[in-house]
Amino acid sequence: QVQLVESGGGLVQAGDSLRLSCAATGRTFSTKAMGWFRQAPGKEREFVAAINWSGDSTYYADSVKGRFTISRDNAKNTAYLQMNSLKPDDTAVYHCAAARLGAGVIITVGRYDYWGQGTQVTVSS
Repeated sequence: QVQLVESGGGLVQAGDSLRLSCAATGRTFSTKAMGWFRQAPGKEREFVAAINWSGDSTYYADSVKGRFTISRDNAKNTAYLQMNSLKPDDTAVYHCAAARLGAGVIITVGRYDYWGQGTQVTVSS
């Protein structure tokens, strides 16, 4: 079992940066693929970024490529999402997720088994 807790969200202006953290419990964090997703009001949850178990392979949605960076520190059981050059369209609740099976890069929401409660990111223009 893995429990995930996100933090680091907030209200910022367009062009600002935020770093989200996802703290995980459980001894098997380092073996699990991790991902970040977001959900804006009235919209479906969408993929943002994913990272494999070791942290040496990542994948990004086109909408955030070049602005967001996903990383992880397995010694701290924590994953991160560094968000730069934020835009109003980035406004959403951001969730981190872990996959019970599979250690590679996973971009499909249905393959993730564990989810955090989310952290709100609001970007004003």
